[in-house]
Amino acid sequence: MLRTVAVLTLSVVMVAPAPAGAAEPAPRVPEQVGWGGAVSSVDPDASQIGIDVLRRGGNAVDAAVATAAALGVTDPFSAGIGGGGFFVHYDARSGRVSTLDGRETAPRSATDQLFVEDGKPLPFAEAMTSGKSVGVPGTPKTWQQALRKWGTLNLREAMAPAEALARRGFVVDQTFNSQIANNSARFADFTSTRDLYLPGGQPPAVGSTFRNPQLADTYRELARTELASLYGGAVGRDLVNAVRKPPVVPGSTRNVRAGDMQVSDLARYQVERRDPTHTRYRGLDVYGMAAPSSGGTTVGEALNILESTDLSKVSDVEYLHRFIESTKLSFADRLRWVGDPKFSRVPTEGLLSQRFADSRACLIKPDAVLPAPQPAADPRNPQACEATAGISALREDAERTTHLTTADRWGNVVAYTLTIEAEGGSGIVVPNRGFLLNNELTDFEFVAPTPGVPHPNLPGPGKRPRSSMAPTIVLDHGKVLLAVGSPGGATIITTVTQILTARLDRKMSLVDAVAAPRASQRNAATTPAEAAFIAASTTAGLQAIGHRFSQNAEIGAATAVERAKDGRWRAVAEPTRRGGGAARVVKVG
Repeated sequence: MLRTVAVLTLSVVMVAPAPAGAAEPAPRVPEQVGWGGAVSSVDPDASQIGIDVLRRGGNAVDAAVATAAALGVTDPFSAGIGGGGFFVHYDARSGRVSTLDGRETAPRSATDQLFVEDGKPLPFAEAMTSGKSVGVPGTPKTWQQALRKWGTLNLREAMAPAEALARRGFVVDQTFNSQIANNSARFADFTSTRDLYLPGGQPPAVGSTFRNPQLADTYRELARTELASLYGGAVGRDLVNAVRKPPVVPGSTRNVRAGDMQVSDLARYQVERRDPTHTRYRGLDVYGMAAPSSGGTTVGEALNILESTDLSKVSDVEYLHRFIESTKLSFADRLRWVGDPKFSRVPTEGLLSQRFADSRACLIKPDAVLPAPQPAADPRNPQACEATAGISALREDAERTTHLTTADRWGNVVAYTLTIEAEGGSGIVVPNRGFLLNNELTDFEFVAPTPGVPHPNLPGPGKRPRSSMAPTIVLDHGKVLLAVGSPGGATIITTVTQILTARLDRKMSLVDAVAAPRASQRNAATTPAEAAFIAASTTAGLQAIGHRFSQNAEIGAATAVERAKDGRWRAVAEPTRRGGGAARVVKVG
């Protein structure tokens, strides 16, 4: 996204023309290399806030929280304090990778019939834009816990730059304008959302200055009360009221169902510290996020499937063929086995075992495409070239979300993916609080894919829905080689896998691996792909084998950092997707 901070005094008018002589827009830079640390995000203002934290002596965790808080201001339709996410941290002193699970939870009243009416699942659009879809937010507690465990700043210090950004405002770019326009029908049906994002009935004009003083006040209150105001106090009561009595515009014809969240659900919420997933690939250690995210197990399984083929020596067509088939198979197993580990046994060790991957890899033929959907296999009892666990239909999740990566002078690294689910989340801004609520509970299966057969991803009381977020850190002999992640719903998994194989096997530069045209096979008969992928010379060879492609406008928007052999950091962001990202280092050189 292309934005700049406008240095203005606070006004009661939230949207105003950019002043004459305003600062030039902050540049969208896909790559910077240098010393002292790195930050990469989708937004220039957010990345700069993170870099400023590093320059003042903060570490990678401090910078990650400050950057995430700023993204809640400038990228509010993808992430914010009304949502959740997964935080992966590398500690340079100990060489240990740790993770925080800040995924949203269902209210205690939720049952497996949450999205069922009259015996039928709700239409997705109706479920999404409702109080029923809102999970208990985990993002603010993730920030708090990360700072307490590994940071040097307190919550007030880390959130202060974002609070100031919300008060001063930033110049609206085309992406911000378009995201509101895309959701204008939904946003117009809620008084609080309409008033904030559709002043005068229209999205803020490109080039105008957008301020969110309500969010600034909320940030200040959360920091002042160490989150007590949200997890049981005044902000929490306002949030619950918005869920239980959505602020629908009088006369709206939209059927907005109320949720059943209680303040006690907020008070009970806990961030979970989980062991990361771990996969050995080409002699490297690949760490990711464990269940309820499916990112770590599914990326890891795909890499393990590919381990038996030297991808550095095959043709471009065979490389892409094997990449596509590997994710087809790993997605079949993801859909069957991954859910909230508190409610069902997730066979993480089996899904990540090389023996299981080899039993799947032998299905891949060099001159033919596996039919789809492929059935899952049982990782607890691998049988070579057999799949006996049944077929689960693909459940799509939101393609919005955001990812940031940070690194510091001491070698600490963070890969952090956070979201409010769909673009604009539930569409509900908490009145007088300035932030959107998530629609994360729609990541649950609405009904069991196979009637009468228990499924790990059905709704339940206090349960966390399965996610595709895949923040990933790769170590070489105990030191960070690179960290990467992406937004994009279920395409996150294929995006991260494609970037890793392009960088590690095909020896692309990291920026080229991030920029490369993408395809995303998720156990379907047709592989969605970007126009540039379909237009490439390799497509004819893939089609001759049997691959079929459908065009997808855009897949993912990754950010990454990489450590050079001389100790410098390389920050990388998307050159064009989502308007281009913002890679920054403390000192270029």
